[in-house]
Amino acid sequence: MAANYWASTQRLYWNFTKAELNEMRQELEDEDRVLLQQHPLPDRRLLSIFFNQQLAKLGKRMNVRQQALATAQVYIRRFYIKVDVRNTNVYLILATALYLACKMEESPQYIRVVVSEARNMWPDFIPSDVSKLGECEFYLISEMNSQLILHHPYRTLQEQQGRLNLGQDDISLAWSVINDHYLTDLPLLVAPHVVAIAAIFLALTLKPNHGGLQAAANAAAALANAAQPSKKLLQAGASSANTPQDRVQHFVQWLAESEVDIQAVVDSTQELISLYDVWEQYSEKICKEQVSRFMKARGLDK
Repeated sequence: MAANYWASTQRLYWNFTKAELNEMRQELEDEDRVLLQQHPLPDRRLLSIFFNQQLAKLGKRMNVRQQALATAQVYIRRFYIKVDVRNTNVYLILATALYLACKMEESPQYIRVVVSEARNMWPDFIPSDVSKLGECEFYLISEMNSQLILHHPYRTLQEQQGRLNLGQDDISLAWSVINDHYLTDLPLLVAPHVVAIAAIFLALTLKPNHGGLQAAANAAAALANAAQPSKKLLQAGASSANTPQDRVQHFVQWLAESEVDIQAVVDSTQELISLYDVWEQYSEKICKEQVSRFMKARGLDK
């Protein structure tokens, strides 16, 4: 295991640009345009929300820890840049990813328990034969080239709590934002610490009295100019940072003086805001129907 993210397989082999991800997905779609037209799917982010909610429900039945759920979500995202979702039994993939993630996060679950709970949730799509999940596990491992160790943003969040004078409410909200980033491509685009910093920024700016998402979007745009902090900002940042505004100023000062890629933080922030914006269009019923339709039509529920 690489204790250092910079030397890990996560960074060396599973970090892409947006253009690279788009190209990989385009190649998958070009392999079978007829399939694409026959079985249209919702926006990828909406589908990710559906996958996440299904995974969370399964995890709750087995008391799975959040980090194992996060690892499973990254496995699913990696897998589906290699394999078209329309060629898979989605629910079997979800259950298998969670089973594998629990093992990798040192909180293993018995395979029969996973299959039993998954069948209770999706009786029409999960076979009773536990060997099917075992076969699917090897499929996932193969597509990920056995590169299964992950670094998550949670550690950076905890490390920065004291340094950035974050209150418990700030930490709780930032933790939720980190959970939400797994619904986007950010785990494949930026380093975990960048996500943590973006989550802290949103936690400090996503306040009801600050104008919500629009205020956060405006603040993210302003953050792009923070690389060279002004004398006034540095003086403001030297305060005790007890008020919300003080904490924002203190954060911006710290970020400007750090070696963190500010543009990556801004891009990550905007990606998350975009997710929250599209979330308003989410319908579990529609996603479930479209997923079930292509699985049954193609015999993938057997």
